[in-house]
Amino acid sequence: MADQYPVQTKQEPKSTSTEDWVRSDVYHNSFLVPHDPILNAALKNSIVNGLPEIAVSTSQGKFLQLQARTIQAKRILEVGTLGGYSTIWLGRALPVDGELITLEINDKHAKVAEENLFNAGLSFKCKIIIGPGHDSMVKLPSNEKFDLIFIDADKPSNLKYFTEAKRLVRKGGIIIVDNVVRFGRVADPEQSDPNIEGVRLLLNGLKGDKDVDATTIATVGEKGYDGFIYAIRN
Repeated sequence: MADQYPVQTKQEPKSTSTEDWVRSDVYHNSFLVPHDPILNAALKNSIVNGLPEIAVSTSQGKFLQLQARTIQAKRILEVGTLGGYSTIWLGRALPVDGELITLEINDKHAKVAEENLFNAGLSFKCKIIIGPGHDSMVKLPSNEKFDLIFIDADKPSNLKYFTEAKRLVRKGGIIIVDNVVRFGRVADPEQSDPNIEGVRLLLNGLKGDKDVDATTIATVGEKGYDGFIYAIRN
């Protein structure tokens, strides 16, 4: 019976470029992610207002949404709002009575995000808190736990954000940290900058941490070669 199926063979390695991965991402998204005028408008509004083009990619946004739906999240915390693109993806995963709190240090970014969330019909369940992310996290009470926490803010503060996230997330809840591969530079001992060192500090903090079970998931696509740290609270 097994002879009816072809034998799987190892794929030969092929040198690839960022353009190859962009093409691959766009190709897959054309099948799996429908055209969404609201999300596209949020990106356009952010660009028009001069926000840096560093939001999560389309496929990453969809991944975050699917994770939130998988665990049936009712409370989500986001650290780093930017223009609210990822906020919209996550907010759409919540039930009508769900709540998303997103933390943003920049007043202009928060204003643009408010506009985008309003246009997406999510203002009623997505709240922006303006101020330094870590300070805002410290002020959040831990009696009402979050189901999912997404960290995508300044990288040198990764470990501080993650430490607070452990306090705020429920057991079995998810913590996701963005931009932890950085085109492979984090693993290259000859490379160093504040962002790279922020990721390395987090990795060292996670080593032997019994409070969480974590892994790195590399991501490639329209935003280049990067990755998430994906952790579950024990």
